[in-house]
Amino acid sequence: MAIITLDDLRDTTGALLGLDPGTKTLGLAISDRTRLIATPLQTIRREKFTPDAAKLLKIYDDNEVSALIVGLPVNMDGSSGPRVQSVRDLCTNLLRIRDLPIFMWDERLSTMAVTRTMLEADMTRKKRAQNVDKLAAGYILQGVLDRLRS
Repeated sequence: MAIITLDDLRDTTGALLGLDPGTKTLGLAISDRTRLIATPLQTIRREKFTPDAAKLLKIYDDNEVSALIVGLPVNMDGSSGPRVQSVRDLCTNLLRIRDLPIFMWDERLSTMAVTRTMLEADMTRKKRAQNVDKLAAGYILQGVLDRLRS
């Protein structure tokens, strides 16, 4: 496959894996097979590309996922900065080692929204740090699931 469109994504069936790629971690979330609900899964501490990709693809395979949903950190004005290029490079490198469908989703404000929710829930700073990336991945994935149903 390759980088796919929303219409291409609609043509797939089964669970989706959400990815919030940060500079230090990869937050992961998974949908149910009917694509109604996104559930935060785990956070992978980033090392180097090869071991990170191996962990990500193992989770992809173990959960029989049909596509990878990757959060694209577009600037508030809609422009692409260095973080967008870093995420695109990650996707390109993943496609070099595995042919899989990847859908990129504008994830502006996802981390901020999740952080706000955790603050409202009176979560400790330590708990927020442990959970923010996988919760942001869930937020990103849920946005895609909602769009697929509309």
